[in-house]
Amino acid sequence: MDTVKIGKFLAELRRERELTQEQLAEKLGTSNKTISRWENGNYMPPVEMLCELSEFYGVSINELISGKRLEEREEKQAAEENLKEVLSVSTFSLEERKEFYTKKWKREHTFELTVTLLVLVAALIVGIALDKGLVVTAAAICGFAYSVISYNRMMGYVERNAFDGKNNDSDKKS
Repeated sequence: MDTVKIGKFLAELRRERELTQEQLAEKLGTSNKTISRWENGNYMPPVEMLCELSEFYGVSINELISGKRLEEREEKQAAEENLKEVLSVSTFSLEERKEFYTKKWKREHTFELTVTLLVLVAALIVGIALDKGLVVTAAAICGFAYSVISYNRMMGYVERNAFDGKNNDSDKKS
């Protein structure tokens, strides 16, 4: 998003209404410094303020984000471009969401993972102490199988949450 272009458009809209920055700030319940920062392109108005500005000036939010008035045929294309731009600079990237949900799943399953690890270590120790190769082998195979199953459960949880954003209570059971 070109914040300078958006700022110039906001200033143009304000001047068309023959308002000073102070007068506009009073109407919107903000400060004239904030209006100045928006109009200079230093800051973007927050989403809720974009809604108010859109209504106040009688232009679409899409036009505000585009930094110009749009003809009807331009509106759809600009909306698509603006949405892509917003998504590309959204608060959390896909990698950050994946990392967040991976850590969350591990926190939620810490007890289960710890108990399983302790049982497997105990089986290995008993098997080694009793010189029972079959017990050691079985414990190693079970440990490997459990790690693969746990990893797949975790990745299923991460995919459900990070990719499509569905964070249902049923996911916690995974």
